[in-house]
Amino acid sequence: MTELLETVIEAHGGLERWNQLDAVSARLAQGGALWTLKGQQGVLDDVFVRASLHQERESHHPFGAPDRRSAFTPQRVAIETTTGDVIEALEQPRASFAGHTLETPWTTLQLAYFVGTAMWTYLTQPFTFALPGFKTTELDPWQEKGEQWRRLRVTWPDYLATHCTEQTLYVGADGLFRRHDYDVEIASTSGAHYLSDYTKIAGIMIPAKHRIYPRSPDGQALGEPLVVSIDLSEIAFT
Repeated sequence: MTELLETVIEAHGGLERWNQLDAVSARLAQGGALWTLKGQQGVLDDVFVRASLHQERESHHPFGAPDRRSAFTPQRVAIETTTGDVIEALEQPRASFAGHTLETPWTTLQLAYFVGTAMWTYLTQPFTFALPGFKTTELDPWQEKGEQWRRLRVTWPDYLATHCTEQTLYVGADGLFRRHDYDVEIASTSGAHYLSDYTKIAGIMIPAKHRIYPRSPDGQALGEPLVVSIDLSEIAFT
């Protein structure tokens, strides 16, 4: 691990504590322009999420109906009843996004894939970066909001699903993330994702407020539209 990654992991609670935990759950209030653009307005306005910490598995509930939930892994996504009966499923779901643009509507299963990989990424970083296959380097610092942020470039291994292979995280003086840049390959767009309102739960620092805006080619965040907003509450680890 790079020195910066070690600093970030310790600031977020440390690997020793993380490895004692198995899963995280939270209530999500979500908004932004993306959901209407993809034909999925209102589906995920107020839901619960549960993510495994050490395997890429994630679920949202309710998902389109009170008795339904999503079930996400990189290789398969499904919509199930809350008793576990499969309603519909899709193997190798990422391939289904071939040829998509930002305006292409999503099916329910494609929505489940996107929010599964996105929330697993957000809820498990930076600890996942210590897993086999990750590569991290420190980039030149960045000035924004009257602060100087260190920057961590993360290269993801291909056995995990996320927005894109190379992502950049901006680190404040306290070792916590301020911003997270990535390209959403399955939607052909670039995001500047701001993280704030950190809270300590079970010894782990979690950002409760997420605001995602478009990003220009020169790395500047655009002030509008608000692409996605996520507010977490009722956060718990097991």
